[in-house]
Parts: sequence; structure tokens; C-alpha cells
Amino acid sequence: MGDALTWFAGRLRGELLLPDDPGYDDARRGYNSLHDRRPAVIVRPADGDDVARALEFASSGSMEVAVCSGGHSLAGYGATEGGVLIDLSAMHAIHIDAAARAAWVEAGTTAGQLTAATAAHGLVIPFGDSPTVGVGGITLGGGVGWLSRKLGLTIDSVEGVEIVTADGRFLTADEDTRQDLFWAVRGGGGNFGVVTRFRYRLHPIGAVLGGALFLPATGEVIRGVIDLAEAAPDELTTISLITRLPPLSIVPSEAHGRLAVLITLVWCGELDEGERVVDGFRRLAPPIADLLHPRPYPDMYQLIPEAPRSVTNITYSFAADDLDDEAIGSILHQMEESNLPSTEALAAVELRVLGGAISRVPIGATAFAHRQRKLLCSVVAAGFAEADTDRHRVWVQSLSGAIRHLAKGAYLNFLDAADESRLHETYPDGTYRRLVEVKQRYDPTNLFHRNLNIRRAETSAQP
Repeated sequence: MGDALTWFAGRLRGELLLPDDPGYDDARRGYNSLHDRRPAVIVRPADGDDVARALEFASSGSMEVAVCSGGHSLAGYGATEGGVLIDLSAMHAIHIDAAARAAWVEAGTTAGQLTAATAAHGLVIPFGDSPTVGVGGITLGGGVGWLSRKLGLTIDSVEGVEIVTADGRFLTADEDTRQDLFWAVRGGGGNFGVVTRFRYRLHPIGAVLGGALFLPATGEVIRGVIDLAEAAPDELTTISLITRLPPLSIVPSEAHGRLAVLITLVWCGELDEGERVVDGFRRLAPPIADLLHPRPYPDMYQLIPEAPRSVTNITYSFAADDLDDEAIGSILHQMEESNLPSTEALAAVELRVLGGAISRVPIGATAFAHRQRKLLCSVVAAGFAEADTDRHRVWVQSLSGAIRHLAKGAYLNFLDAADESRLHETYPDGTYRRLVEVKQRYDPTNLFHRNLNIRRAETSAQP
């Protein structure tokens, strides 16, 4: 690797990190600390030319390529053992054309950075619920968050991309140019190249009614939360967490450790109407804590104290159309203190009610194939000591096994490394066949395989 590395380093405008360099260990560390890999080389490109050079260098040495934007891959795909990690975090330029309601954004930008920049113009792009997620990862996978029912998935606001393919070509893709590639990158992940820039459509937004509402967790409350969220106007999007309350300052001390439904929500419409809709949730049970009030949308990212850069995490997630009484009973049973793997770590079930604008985009318009599903359900254990991994994995497997009969698909960005066999839950046959065709056209050697991988020879067992 010596001569090739010297040649590469001499042509690189960005930063190159080797295992003995200061900052290497921090740079290689992703969100999920259970995936601990050591790249031979970490490249932080300054621009698309650097990306192309990094791909050429990796190919010349038959080295595996991994790409990360914000490093939040639950499955640890934004890392490689002994390969070349292309870390896009230094590419975070934002160009906003407020008059055209459009923005060109480099892929290493975080959702928090971009939301703050667009909000200064009274505009927004629908991202997720974490400010540190890179726009590259969340966008390529689909993008579900607090504005989804009103504005759709993140990919529904993408108007074009610039991408470097495996052979080093710089390509653009949009509704008029390379429509096949544009279709595939909206939900197909990083299978087709390194997207360096996105063109997003911007949406006007003013003050929202948002925040968090803590309710006691009972079967009636859980059912009520789901039913109200499904029946609400599109202006309301909810993300609910069923968990035992940690010792947060915003929660009365007597409620610490109590089983609760933590509802975070955003109403982006007329505020008086929003108060009437949200009051329905308050009436389900006397709130433990009520932090709902009008606020600028970027303030939603300040609800929860800044999360650590890396944390242990095991998640099992699926798309469904409902949570039946049997599943709700299983959740409540498994959340009893005597059944938890530990009291120090987070053990939770997350429920994201879908519908609205998500479901009104034709299913075949993008590679995100589950637009008609009504719910995303995730069983999560996080923040435990690595020595306790097995106990927490058993708990996740036990609870997910008890409610998995409801599964009707999966969401790419919420899959763990153990979920590679669930490829066709994410991409049903028709979607998968189209993705294979695009993969063969733009990455025939499968250089980009550190992802939920689209493989040319693979066929589905589904009818």
C-alpha cells in the first residue's frame, strides 16, 4: 500500500488519517459502539474529486470501501475492517435559494445544521428526530421524522443528486436525467455510489406546537395514543416511546422509574386547532409532565440532552398496520421491572404513526416500498455495558418475537447488522428487481457493499 498511499496522499485536498494518527480513533467511531472496526485508511474528502480519488485508491488495492455521512448507521455500515472509510463530514456546504425554495447541500451536513440554516429563512426540510444524523444517510434510506405526515419522507423533498459512481464518474440524477438512478437512491441506500450533494425542495414553516407529553403507560393509553395519532389531521406527527422514565430534571422525582408513554410531537398548522387536537392526548390520562407549547421548529432538537457520540444499541424494527391487544399486553409485560435486562440502560418500544403525506406518494415513485403501512415499531435496548450485550439481545429478541406477527415490512434505516436476511422485507420483489437492474448498471462489481446490499444474483423466496 506504500507507494499507492503516497501517490494518493499527494493528490488529496482533504484529510487522511492512518491508525497511528491523532484523531483516528475518534474518526472511526460510529454511533453504535457494538460495531468496532478499524479502517486501514480514513479519508475526509474536501470535494467530489477527493471522493473519486479515494475510490480509485481503494479499487487499485482491492480494499473494501465504507462511506459515512454522520456515522449514525445502526448496523455499523459506516465503517470497515482494514478497508478505506470515506468520511464525508468535512463536506457540509449549504447553498440556499430562498426565492426558489431550494437548497444544494453537501452530504456530510447534519440534519441539525441544515435545519438551523433553512429555518433562518422560514423554511424547512423534513428530517428525523436527531440533529446529529448526517443528511446523506437519512436521505438515502427514506427519512422518517416529526414532519412526515405533513411533508412526507425526506426523499419526497429531494429534487436531484450529484453522485460519484464506482468507476469515478461524476453524475447528476433527477426527474429528467438518469431517472433510474434517481429512483434508486431515494430509498435504496448507498448501493449505487457516493452521493456528494443533494438538491432539496424547501417548505415554509412558522412556529409549531411541539414538545413532549409524558403519560402513564397502560393498555388504554397506548391504544388511545395510536388511535388519536392515526385519526389526526396531517399537520400532526407523533413519535412515542414506551419506557421506564429515567431521572430527568423535567420529570417529577416521584415518577422516576415509572412506566410511561413519552410522546414527542409536532403540529405544523394553525396553533389554536393544534391545541384542540393535542388536548385529546392530554385527556387520555393525567400527564406526568407536559412540555407541549408553541416553539420554533429547530427547538425540537433541544428537547433531549445531547446524546453521546457512541452508545451500545440493539434494535429490532418493523412496519405494521396496527398494534393489537395481544402485542400491547406483551409490551407491558416485558416492560415490567422484573423482566428488564437492566435498570440502568434504556429499554423501550418506539411507535411512529405514519400515513398522511407519506401514503399519498405512489408506491413505485421511489425505492421506499412501504408507503401504505401505518406504523413503524422498534424494540430498543441502548446504553448498556458491552459485557451485558447478550442479556439485552435476548430481551430484544424475546419482545420482538412476541409482537413480530404484525410485521408487514421493514425500514432500511432502522435495521441492525443482524437483519441482512430481512432484505426482502425492506424491498418486495418488484422493488428489488428494479434495484438489481440499477445496481448492475452503475456498480456491477459491487464496490459499494457496506450496506443492506443489493446483489445481482440474489432472488427472493417470496411468491
